[in-house]
Amino acid sequence: MKRVSKALHENVLGTGIFYSPLSTTENNISKPKSLHQLKTIYSRHSTLSDLIDFTQIYPQSRIMNTQTLVAQVYSAFNRRDIDGTLALMSENVSWPKASEGGRVVGKQDISAYWTRQWAEFDPYVEVLQVIEREAGKTDVKVHQLVKNLKGDVLSDTELWHVYTIANGLIERMDIKEGESNSDIGPSAAFSGHNHAK
Repeated sequence: MKRVSKALHENVLGTGIFYSPLSTTENNISKPKSLHQLKTIYSRHSTLSDLIDFTQIYPQSRIMNTQTLVAQVYSAFNRRDIDGTLALMSENVSWPKASEGGRVVGKQDISAYWTRQWAEFDPYVEVLQVIEREAGKTDVKVHQLVKNLKGDVLSDTELWHVYTIANGLIERMDIKEGESNSDIGPSAAFSGHNHAK
């Protein structure tokens, strides 16, 4: 059987997708109560066929996992850690170009877009609230502060980001910002139409 590599263990744990070994009967499924216990289980079970989705045993863990994923995404973005942010996304992730208008699809194009954005703007985004919806949708209320490279505040607002998440990775992000649509034109936060509150 194919062995689960250490890298896969770390990636799974790092992205908040938890697994537990499948016993011979459903009633005997091991239920780890902590990350330490989970890592101990991982060290004993090293085949993919022995593992099942931990969130099926503990559905409430999905909420914690999603909140962790969201926190990691914004933390990496604010640090300008492109690789760290993209590691939390699917290969064909779809992302709005808030500072330019339109969308990009795929990690390479998102990386190029952020590089252009950060050469002109200095955005900082703080998570205020996370609400999980059905069908993998997650609404994230954020406080977004956008400055130019001179330090002048262009926008200081609260708005909603809507994520589609599957298998512990972000597949799509949309911006809810009043009546504007960043799929068509630049977000007001980057166009200078929305000044500091």
